Amino acid sequence: MRNLLSILFALSAATFTLPAQAAPVDQLVAERSELEYGEVLPHNGTFDIRIAEGAPEEGEFIREFWMDPDTGQFIANLVTPSGNIKRIQGLAILNVPVPVVTRRVQPDEIVASSDIRMVDMPWARVHAFAITDYDKLNGMQVRRMLVPGRPVHNQSVIPPIIVSRGERVTIELQYGPLQLTAKGKAISDAHLGQELRVVNLASNKTITAVARADGIVEALF
Repeated sequence: MRNLLSILFALSAATFTLPAQAAPVDQLVAERSELEYGEVLPHNGTFDIRIAEGAPEEGEFIREFWMDPDTGQFIANLVTPSGNIKRIQGLAILNVPVPVVTRRVQPDEIVASSDIRMVDMPWARVHAFAITDYDKLNGMQVRRMLVPGRPVHNQSVIPPIIVSRGERVTIELQYGPLQLTAKGKAISDAHLGQELRVVNLASNKTITAVARADGIVEALF
């Protein structure tokens, strides 16, 4: 009876004890790198893992991990499938997709979809003021010349200008069901939805308006 209980206990332990699963070392390093970045990790960031020669291809887990986020250099203690500790090192470079232009785009030009391609760049090269969203570059008007293959600074582009300084405009005033129009002159440039100052040519008074379309502004009360 005692022998039978021993056999049953051994079978039970075998059933509920799962062996550790080995995984590719670059996968283990990427997972630990994500933990190092924590909340500042970009949602679309991926790691390019480069491990120095001589490292095992698989491991159970990483026990200790040291990383320099600025350079991507890391050192880790890897537990191998045989249970040994192996010191590994290399680079874990965080990349993000960034929109760049494919040609030199001059000031006042509009960036078209055909001018843009997405490229993976090291996060360290993408400064805090660079555009990382395709939609924030497509259709924008250029303020400073854009160079192919480089991140685009937020201040290098603006929404397209639809009213130019000195331009004759139509002033629209909506008052309930009544709509009035008058001729005016813009004192400054404005993009869609931007406020600007306009001179009413009939009264010679300066008013505040909002750019609504090419050459059309809406007077504000």
